[in-house]
Amino acid sequence: MSIKIYNTLTKKKEALETLQPGKVSMYVCGPTVYAEAHVGHAMSALVFDIVRRYLEYRDYEVRHVTNYTDVDDKIIQRAAVEGVDPIQIAQRYIDEFDRHLKDLNILTASEYPRATEEINSIVEAVADLVEKGYAYPLNGDVYYRVNKFPGYGKLSGRKIEDMEAGFRIEVDERKEHPLDFALWKSAKPNEPSWPSPWGNGRPGWHIECSVMCQSHLGDQIDIHGGGNDLIFPHHENEIAQSEALHGKKFATYWMHNGMMQLSGAKMSKSVGNLVTVDNFLEKYEPGVLRMMILNSSYRSPLTFNEETIGHAEKALKRLRSALRPALPKDGWEKGDLQKKTDQVIKLFLKSMDDDFNSAGAMGHLFDFVKEINLARDKGADPEYLLAAQDVLKELTGVLGLELELPEAQAGDAGQYIDLLIEIREKLRENELWELSDIIRDKLEERDVILEDTSQGTTWRWK
Repeated sequence: MSIKIYNTLTKKKEALETLQPGKVSMYVCGPTVYAEAHVGHAMSALVFDIVRRYLEYRDYEVRHVTNYTDVDDKIIQRAAVEGVDPIQIAQRYIDEFDRHLKDLNILTASEYPRATEEINSIVEAVADLVEKGYAYPLNGDVYYRVNKFPGYGKLSGRKIEDMEAGFRIEVDERKEHPLDFALWKSAKPNEPSWPSPWGNGRPGWHIECSVMCQSHLGDQIDIHGGGNDLIFPHHENEIAQSEALHGKKFATYWMHNGMMQLSGAKMSKSVGNLVTVDNFLEKYEPGVLRMMILNSSYRSPLTFNEETIGHAEKALKRLRSALRPALPKDGWEKGDLQKKTDQVIKLFLKSMDDDFNSAGAMGHLFDFVKEINLARDKGADPEYLLAAQDVLKELTGVLGLELELPEAQAGDAGQYIDLLIEIREKLRENELWELSDIIRDKLEERDVILEDTSQGTTWRWK
């Protein structure tokens, strides 16, 4: 069965057919580095980490490029407030974001290009667009002619005549058309700038990605990804620039993740309704955020609140409950655990092949956890139990989940729970049933379930 991807460009699911057999080129728009990253930024990075991991599991060689926009109005404004060089601001938050990627178990991209490292190529691309008539200089600035490109609006489904200046579209009465967008911006006092045929200046937002993508992946790519807030104008403008430059279809598949929402609104630095990645990781382990995303459709909005966080925490504990060792027993039962193990692999692949349906895949894994725990409680043969547990760890690992508890958490919790079990055993030996039940009940309130067997007491997470 082939992998199917929902393509924003065609508004339907399509079978994955790559430009080069067995290889995937994937460009994902990265952050503009002017402030602390929030969990919404992490959501996009996690979504495409899951996509990449699954493609590699299916034996594709993935070349994954994610950029940093390190020259931008917001970076310049932040630098002015702090009285430092804009490049210093950008580097600070690039270093921070790199740390978050490691903290969240996100695979390192093949390359992380920066806009400021591509200036010469950007100037060449803008000059090429001017020469071809797709762009025009205007008092040191250079603008793209949207009316010149016949396919403008094909990604977002908008028509030029129906559009009005909106998000990140600069209104300038000098322009030939209100939707014409800046490829090159003339230098302003105390702002970073570079030489060009039109005078000193810096690149516009959209041209950066077109050039960085071409420089590191070529004129055509398989997958272009990012948040759905980038569909218009950013990705629409990328298509217009890239296809005008090279005369080829830019990207075969356009993938967009939904937005993280807090109190019903998109999480955004400009609005201020955000939770930083550091804030989150101070309270929760990294796998909780990944589990929140896995439990939903990547294309849908994800509500960030205590309820969804709680569900994700419980889901992780449920998965981990299946990793308990076999119960001591004189005779073992084979049961049908081997058959269930073979089935879950097929069901997992079927879900993930369907536009990376991680929620469906997780549903099959949770059913498998139930089968593992039932088999264990019935005295499953350790050989078959271990084989099932290995498959569970393999499939969750494909999604980037680490089922083994962080060492500190596992060690601290485990040793104290074991101590309480010992104390409870002594109380039971002395028929102090009420006190032993208090220990059991208090542990259950903390999601620790005790299981009394003829061979002793074991525990698991609820």
